[in-house]
Amino acid sequence: MKLYNYWRSSASWRVRTALALKGLSYEYVPVHIAQGEQRSAEHHARNPMDQVPALELEVNGERVVVSQSIAIIELLDELHPEPALLPRDPYLRCRARELAEIVNSGIQPHQNLAPMARMDALQAGAGRAHARHFNELGLAAYEARAKDVAGRFSVGDSPTIADLCLVPQLNAARRFEVPDLEARFPLLIRVEAACLALPAFQQAHPDAQQDAVKPV
Repeated sequence: MKLYNYWRSSASWRVRTALALKGLSYEYVPVHIAQGEQRSAEHHARNPMDQVPALELEVNGERVVVSQSIAIIELLDELHPEPALLPRDPYLRCRARELAEIVNSGIQPHQNLAPMARMDALQAGAGRAHARHFNELGLAAYEARAKDVAGRFSVGDSPTIADLCLVPQLNAARRFEVPDLEARFPLLIRVEAACLALPAFQQAHPDAQQDAVKPV
């Protein structure tokens, strides 16, 4: 398998974690979105949205490329069922997807580089303020909706697709300076700590990637 991704991309981070949890090896192919490499003709053919990640793999004897992190994670879960990233119980599976989509649909699109740049073009600083607002809104919703299904992790006592979305999102919330995360979202912070104690989450962390930009 080949994973076309960027070290700090939250969507890429989700897929790296899924691959690590399942013990799957892959070739890491950096796509430097800060330098615009996602808009190259070669990458556009892999993902016409000009985004990361994209996963190249063999399915039924054919080389294929799949984009969009949630779709990639669900495919990996079907091809490599253990450990399961979607609960077997239909209701809990739905709840895991719900929490994942709070992040994937409700927060992350508002902090992508392209929409933030468009808002900044209209008013300086608007993009960052917009991203911070939706981080706060979405994390509050996640905290509220996870309370009745959380165990050690967001849904029960094993990592699910929800946790794969949550951990990168909390990292982004800190980057956008969302205040008082620990006091406002104690459940999320507790779940994050449980996740980051696992080697797979550590392996997938942006700072551990080959294209990571180290602080000066």
